[in-house]
Amino acid sequence: MEEPPRVCELLPLALPRGAEKLCELCQGRAHLQCDKCRLTFYCNAEHQQADWVGIHQRICQLLIPIRTPTLFSLQRAGQMEMQLKKAELIEICRLAAQRKLSERKYQEALPAAQFCLRCSIDVLGPSTVQLVPSYLLLAKANMGLGKLSLVAELLSQAEWLVLKSPSCGHAVQQQLHRSLGHLQTATGNLEAALLNFANDVYFSSEEYGLDSTVTSDGFFLMADVFAKQGKISITRSLYSTVAHTWHRQLSKLLNTHIQSVQNPDVMLEPSYDKGRQAEVDEMLRRMLEFEQDDSRKDSAQVALVAHCLAMLWFLEGDNPKALGFGSMALQASQLIPNHDLTEAIQSLVQLVQSLQTELDSGLSTHLSPEDQLHQDRPLFQP
Repeated sequence: MEEPPRVCELLPLALPRGAEKLCELCQGRAHLQCDKCRLTFYCNAEHQQADWVGIHQRICQLLIPIRTPTLFSLQRAGQMEMQLKKAELIEICRLAAQRKLSERKYQEALPAAQFCLRCSIDVLGPSTVQLVPSYLLLAKANMGLGKLSLVAELLSQAEWLVLKSPSCGHAVQQQLHRSLGHLQTATGNLEAALLNFANDVYFSSEEYGLDSTVTSDGFFLMADVFAKQGKISITRSLYSTVAHTWHRQLSKLLNTHIQSVQNPDVMLEPSYDKGRQAEVDEMLRRMLEFEQDDSRKDSAQVALVAHCLAMLWFLEGDNPKALGFGSMALQASQLIPNHDLTEAIQSLVQLVQSLQTELDSGLSTHLSPEDQLHQDRPLFQP
């Protein structure tokens, strides 16, 4: 199998002594130097500022021992220590890039993603499947910036590494197919997108289970493509699968949360970070809008999705949003005789109302009479 051309000619982690100084971000000729580590260079002040905000402020001092080799670092023990330092840098950059991407700060994510890939190549070599997650991070950042041709090149490199390693894990293949599906959706190649999202679902179900939220995300992406093709019945069916998966997950988290309040000895399961919470909120809102905009409105599906949103926002501590979506869910469920969710929705609405009343009561004791008049504000209307 012939290797494709390298698409990401990144600056080496440590330049040979006397080598031309190149910009950390674009690898152009550098004219500026970081005045803290004095080992990182830039072509202009804009790139220096972008790198500082993106990652350099986190790793500036960590680069000094890596970019200034000593006699010890050339010895076996020193080389092992250097590899550990580089592994630490990779993890720092990976987490920083993921956080920026979850916040949709794609420009700020670029420096961390670039350095993560560069350092990974330095540690692991240029042709290992272990580089795929780093390529996908960089591709996602460029996807957010609309640089689709560069994304295609990065994913081509990642795909080649996977094809060269057929025994690589399901999780890596799932991530690759999801990224390829996003690219093909963006370029309008919807049939290819569906194929990759179907592979995404297959590999995620093998790795995490058919009922996992990771697999559910793949179904949601497939539904979006079918919606673009005007295939409404398939879209609705897939959205229903996604909604039921998230309803089970959020109900479980809600029950654990309530138990922990009633019994402090109960261990709380880890919740989602802000980026993931925003993704789930957007996904559920889009499904809700789909049902509300459709002439064949399904009250049961509206109740299900709105209840998911109510639980999500309650777990995030936003009582007004939880109450707004809970009221919507209750209204929809009451249109269906003996609907199996009505009791659970009523319980959540009552719980939120009780907590909000306690909170308002506690706040009012600390407010002047004039300030209390301004507390009578309408609740959030989803």
